[in-house]
Amino acid sequence: MNNLDSNTLPAEPPIFEKARAFTAPGTLFSEAKSAGLYPYFRAISRSEGTRAFIDGRELIMAGSNNYLGLTSDPRVKEAANQATARYGTGCTGSRFLNGTLDIHLELEARLAAFMQKEACVLFSTGYMTNMGVLQGLTSKNDLIFSDKDNHACIVAGTQVSEANCWRYRHFDMNHLRRLLEKAETEQPESDRLIVTDGVFSMSGRIAPIPELTKLAQEFDAALVLDDAHAVGVIGPGGRGSAAYFGLDSEVPLTTGTFSKSFSSVGGFVTGDSDVIEFIRHMARAHIFSASMPPSTVATVLKCLEILQEETWRLDRLWQISNYMRNGFRNAGFDVWTSEAPIIPVVIGNDMMLAFQFWTDLLEEGVFVNPVVPWRGAVPRGLSIMRTSYMATHTDEDLDRVLETFYLVGRKHGVLNNNHTM
Repeated sequence: MNNLDSNTLPAEPPIFEKARAFTAPGTLFSEAKSAGLYPYFRAISRSEGTRAFIDGRELIMAGSNNYLGLTSDPRVKEAANQATARYGTGCTGSRFLNGTLDIHLELEARLAAFMQKEACVLFSTGYMTNMGVLQGLTSKNDLIFSDKDNHACIVAGTQVSEANCWRYRHFDMNHLRRLLEKAETEQPESDRLIVTDGVFSMSGRIAPIPELTKLAQEFDAALVLDDAHAVGVIGPGGRGSAAYFGLDSEVPLTTGTFSKSFSSVGGFVTGDSDVIEFIRHMARAHIFSASMPPSTVATVLKCLEILQEETWRLDRLWQISNYMRNGFRNAGFDVWTSEAPIIPVVIGNDMMLAFQFWTDLLEEGVFVNPVVPWRGAVPRGLSIMRTSYMATHTDEDLDRVLETFYLVGRKHGVLNNNHTM
């Protein structure tokens, strides 16, 4: 029998106190839930590229990373179906053991050729790619120099690595130089690695890669670019941020994901064959994770083929991006200094206002992503509507989005407010 008094419940472990506090009355979470404004984890019942359906309502999707508009392309869906029919639904093992299919090797070879590098290795997610590369490549006493606004997966990679991480102020090349000089003086024996987003996922800004490559070469540091929002988006042929500046050969490692332009899931890193083989054998996120399912690999292969054949998609994507940036600015919105198909629309420092703004957009038939200053996603004190665009958006879609933003922005008084980033 249980020796506890039947009327006495065991004490709750203290570690759960933070969870109770998160959902307690009076918190942003509970207030937004109670007001019907909580915007996250909303179920989309059907998705058709530029259209999403929630609770039976059709919405213009202006918050997806489906930059090339290929998630609903019949050719892509058929490729995924054929791969499932041939290989089954999964690999039931890691790439290291029984989880390598011939199409994994085909995709690695084609991506390496596309990125004009010697070799490539796949990971099961983009998040795991950066974790695996940073953990696998660095060791104790190495130094990682990371932009303070880098994506959470890079931060996670620095945490699982045994290396020390020194973070430099966002885009501040003078600060990075001072840190590199300090390392040269105080830890001259340490190997060095600089890591940055190629295109930053919230601001849409492109990293200062010419300056980064010069600093990397001057201080004998490796440079790693996370091109999750750059491959298939910017640069000649969509080869990413290094290619955008004509510096492909100056950047030794580029990581990327398949959950954006390639309409799937997974990730990759390209570079010299010796370095890639080392990562393949040392990255725990690669060795101990189930490999990409066949349907996802086939999806990426087909998307890569379409990207290379239908070059109009990149042209259209940039035409749309420029049109929307100008449209928002002309309407009186602050969109920071976006340079990509990611265009943040600044709402201000009131998070509940941001949730109300998002809800009003949804009621008018436009879906975007509300981002508030939680876990470092955006600067403290600012909330944004993160908008992003597809090559398949029509001019009518774009004008409808701008008109809706103007209507809601005027209602909430957020026009002509400048919040510099």
